[in-house]
Amino acid sequence: MGVPSDIRLYGTAPDSIVDGPGLRYAVFVQGCTHACPGCHNPESQPREGGTVCAIADVVADIRANGLVRDVTLSGGEPFEQAAAAAELARQLKELGYGIWTYTGYLYEDLEARAQGDAAVRALLDATDVLVDGPYVAALRSLGLSWRGSSNQRLIDVSASRAAGGIVLWETREVFPQKPPSW
Repeated sequence: MGVPSDIRLYGTAPDSIVDGPGLRYAVFVQGCTHACPGCHNPESQPREGGTVCAIADVVADIRANGLVRDVTLSGGEPFEQAAAAAELARQLKELGYGIWTYTGYLYEDLEARAQGDAAVRALLDATDVLVDGPYVAALRSLGLSWRGSSNQRLIDVSASRAAGGIVLWETREVFPQKPPSW
């Protein structure tokens, strides 16, 4: 099986501020079997929906947006199109983009699957931050940054692999402080 050239998308948001820190480009894949009650993109769940797009065209559109340096893969479920999502993420990483991937699966389960599934391994390899776990409406909180329910985790993938366990991602943004004389 060769490298995928197409990906099935639900849509994109070229100027998202809710799918990770800063201004980023969000790519929503089509197809998700989790069917979480209260899903924010229920139309993205049917596998046969959406639009088939050339990965090269998606990359070109992201590159044409001179304002973003980070991309979020969401859905739908990116790991249900792992080979195509991994190829998209790989090309973007080579261009210097940071990659966040949202998934309804748990990180531990994906790492176990990655032992026998090269596409899952490749998508994890290209992901900087993994937002894992299903959306649980009963655990919904508007006070959470970049996730919908408190069971979901923001996982620093490379740090987790280096540590041999979960390392939660923490913001590295530095905000100016008001001088004491003000």
